[in-house]
Amino acid sequence: MSKKVQVVVLSSSMLIIVFALIGGLGVHASSSDNSSSADNAYTHMEVYSEVLHRIQSEYVEQPDMHKVTSGALHGLLESLDANSSYLSPTEYKQYQERNQASKADIGATVSKRFGYAAVVSVIPGGPADKLGITDGDIFETIDGQNTHDMSLATVRSRLRGDKGSRVEVTIIRTRQIEPQKITIVREILDPPAVTDRLMGDVGYVKALALTPGKAQEIAAKIKDLEAKGAKKLVLDLRDDSEGPESEGVAAANLFIGQGQIASLKGQKYEPVTYNADPQKKITNLPLAVLVNRGTAGPAEIVAGAVEDDGRGDVVGGKTFGDGSVQKTLPMQDGAALILSVAKYYTPKGTIIQDNGITPTVKVAGDDGLAFIPDGDGGATPVQSETKPKTDDQLNKALDVLKAKTGKS
Repeated sequence: MSKKVQVVVLSSSMLIIVFALIGGLGVHASSSDNSSSADNAYTHMEVYSEVLHRIQSEYVEQPDMHKVTSGALHGLLESLDANSSYLSPTEYKQYQERNQASKADIGATVSKRFGYAAVVSVIPGGPADKLGITDGDIFETIDGQNTHDMSLATVRSRLRGDKGSRVEVTIIRTRQIEPQKITIVREILDPPAVTDRLMGDVGYVKALALTPGKAQEIAAKIKDLEAKGAKKLVLDLRDDSEGPESEGVAAANLFIGQGQIASLKGQKYEPVTYNADPQKKITNLPLAVLVNRGTAGPAEIVAGAVEDDGRGDVVGGKTFGDGSVQKTLPMQDGAALILSVAKYYTPKGTIIQDNGITPTVKVAGDDGLAFIPDGDGGATPVQSETKPKTDDQLNKALDVLKAKTGKS
């Protein structure tokens, strides 16, 4: 294929993408707005064409146009948000195969931040946790490939696999100078159970996942604690990032009996408002919700609803910010686009995606565990020197509840 033909092909591809995006972004625009968008598109296409021409004529060697095209498409989608992805035909095929056949994983929720794969939270006792991996760690590579060059969908699919299979990751941590290579053995994990205990007159409930059915588990724990004499409640949602947002709505409804819990909006997505069902509220006890940077997804729905409703205090650190809906769009060449088509909002209109929930009472939290590689691809967890000996966030939540007596 000649250079001229290559440029025409790539320019045409870019033109289609640009106008597809204009079509998606300009749904509610006026005619003048649409005209302005079209003008901007032509201006951008002129820039794209000039850049491509310069690459073809000035680059040090003959460029791999397939690689250039793929890189441009990956960058285009990731510039929208962390959850939007372009999957090449090969990537999409592997993505489908892993999603259909793979049931084991590393026991960690991973998202993209600053272009790399960031650990949002880990499941206690899971493969990642056993190796000392914690929220905030960065996976620089997965099986030798840099995660900066992967879409989020590819990152997540590569971390899945058969039970007992191994995946090698290179981890970057703030407490260690050099990246560490760790080999993780995948396991099939059940969602962590909801736990509880009575602390004086305060009932403490800990949920590490809001997978289907967890809201009912929380409800059962609360009823049991009230029967034992609990007069106040702490709901601990730290490092809770798993599950559908609908379970977050159900969990929030346990505490909120009227008004809005959340809403879901998108330009071509039918708006949805999630209102509280008075019959599903189970308690009026004073409430404090614990959150941290590992709190994401459905747990953020709960925290945002409690905070905006004034139902209780949200205590801890700012949450991760993950609340959107994706749609997979297969392409004619076997590739696929994964596009965010709607985002979740708190009752007062705060977008959860990328913003997270800011606590009403901010308290710095634990930075997690450091670890020492054992030389065989594993690691031995060790306590970080900066790890606090007490749970300051929980203690603050208990202090906040001290002034609240009886029923709200």
